[in-house]
Amino acid sequence: MFAGGTARLLVGNDGEAPLKLAVEPWADTYRIPPGQTRAIVTHSPADDGSWSGTLRGDEPFQVDHRRDSVTVWANGHCFHLNDMLGNAIDAADWQCPAQGPDS
Repeated sequence: MFAGGTARLLVGNDGEAPLKLAVEPWADTYRIPPGQTRAIVTHSPADDGSWSGTLRGDEPFQVDHRRDSVTVWANGHCFHLNDMLGNAIDAADWQCPAQGPDS
């Protein structure tokens, strides 16, 4: 799932209505249209590439799901939100490493 301090999580919407996606701790919210998937990429703040974890240590993400929304806790120092083609949708911090289509 991750290598060298970078982690990637796919969140898809198989429903018939837009799905609310919240990325914490930034409180950024997005809508995932039906039939689409988003990739959340985060980077470890630790020199050794470890993760602080949310409920348990050394975990890059925690996901909480409800009927019409998903909350993703990204345990890195920043995040990127991409579509499945690698096109950037948003980044929470200008200090995030540059992203390309393979990110």
